[in-house]
Amino acid sequence: MNKIKSIQIKDKVKELFLKANYHINQDLMKLLQQAQRKETSPIGKYVLNMIIENNKIASREEVPICQDTGLSVVFVEVGQEVHLVDGDFIEAINQGVKEAYQEGHLRKSVVDDPVFERKNTKTNTPAIIYTDIVPGEKIKLLVMPKGFGSENMSAIAMLKPADGEKGIVDFVVETVKKAGPNSCP
Repeated sequence: MNKIKSIQIKDKVKELFLKANYHINQDLMKLLQQAQRKETSPIGKYVLNMIIENNKIASREEVPICQDTGLSVVFVEVGQEVHLVDGDFIEAINQGVKEAYQEGHLRKSVVDDPVFERKNTKTNTPAIIYTDIVPGEKIKLLVMPKGFGSENMSAIAMLKPADGEKGIVDFVVETVKKAGPNSCP
């Protein structure tokens, strides 16, 4: 049995949300640079260059890559042999989110009641938490600040099984084309 203190969960969630808001994954950065080198359109090259430059500044200055720091989503794998001590698991995650958004000066967008009162929680909590119980003695955390603006360009489709992978790819490409410059890159 592996004992993990709730403060360790809180601290790791905080660290991960700050990192996710300040730094683009290096694999993604390489893909952006590769796309910029291949891009033939002057406007496309300019936009990709601005995205790359923005990331460099955000990373260096430790400021958000985007002003829309979104809804806090946490994916958790909890080993069956883990025992959390000194606190509540969900509270630890939400406290980590709260501290990251307050201390990192990240935009707090979550409202208590999205239908009637729309009162901002001022903590960006509660987080959306997906939990899987897995074999083992470890906890794995993956965080995603899910921007709210990008959903304005979301789309849904009911595809037939016969559409297969090509149908999925075609739908995604068409959705991106329709969104054009209106959604976050």
